[in-house]
Amino acid sequence: MRFNSNNIYSLLTVCLLSLSALAASAASGNSNDVMRTTKQERNYINEGNKLYHQQRFAEAEVLYRKALSAQPLSEAAAYNLATTLIRQSGSADPNKGNNPLQEAEGLLRQIAESGKNASLIERACYNLGNLAFNAQQYQASIDMYKGALRKNPDNDKARENLRLAQKKLQEQQNNQNQQNQNQQQNQDQDKKDQNKDQDKKNQDQKDQNQDKQPQQQDQKKNQQQPPQQSGISDANAEKILKAMENEEAATRKRIEAQRKKGAQPNRKQPIKPW
Repeated sequence: MRFNSNNIYSLLTVCLLSLSALAASAASGNSNDVMRTTKQERNYINEGNKLYHQQRFAEAEVLYRKALSAQPLSEAAAYNLATTLIRQSGSADPNKGNNPLQEAEGLLRQIAESGKNASLIERACYNLGNLAFNAQQYQASIDMYKGALRKNPDNDKARENLRLAQKKLQEQQNNQNQQNQNQQQNQDQDKKDQNKDQDKKNQDQKDQNQDKQPQQQDQKKNQQQPPQQSGISDANAEKILKAMENEEAATRKRIEAQRKKGAQPNRKQPIKPW
């Protein structure tokens, strides 16, 4: 919880000024002034209490502040002012903005830590426990309820609230542990999914490399084999050449035969008589 430092500093300033005035008055032997301020304090507190019971909290606040002005060290005026501020705060968050709960908490904590009246210290601790409980600050509320019980072990309300705060703290810790476990499980699952994705990528890359190997082997084989020569093979060329030679020989024989035939005499057949 946060404290309203401005209000605390203002209160301390009033205390210092009042103490200085009281010291000066006592030094001059003017004890009547001290008695008059004490009487004013009591009158303001009594009037403020009447208004408080009538639930006129804003008017009661004014009178309690006057009581503190008359007697800045009045623990009763400070405690009553704190309870009045709590009544006016409703369900407001003490950690947001200029909230009455901030000033109330500062007043109560001052009484709990340095007060002289045991009954007011008990009540201050009890109210601080309630403020912490409402803010779900269960460990702080437990400490405050224990402080109230140390001053008054018969405070059944403080004991009951202490047990409830301890139960709430255990539930809060269990919920936090469960959230941490769920978060860890989610992180582990995300890591597993990432590993699966990476394994799949690696397998795909491996498959692609395997698919490329036959192609590379074929390309290498083709590079190693000599290129086929285009045109007629030696055997075919020899056959063609032989056929041409045979044809040429046949042609020569025909020509030679024709020559011989032309060299023979032309024998005419005799004309037979009728």
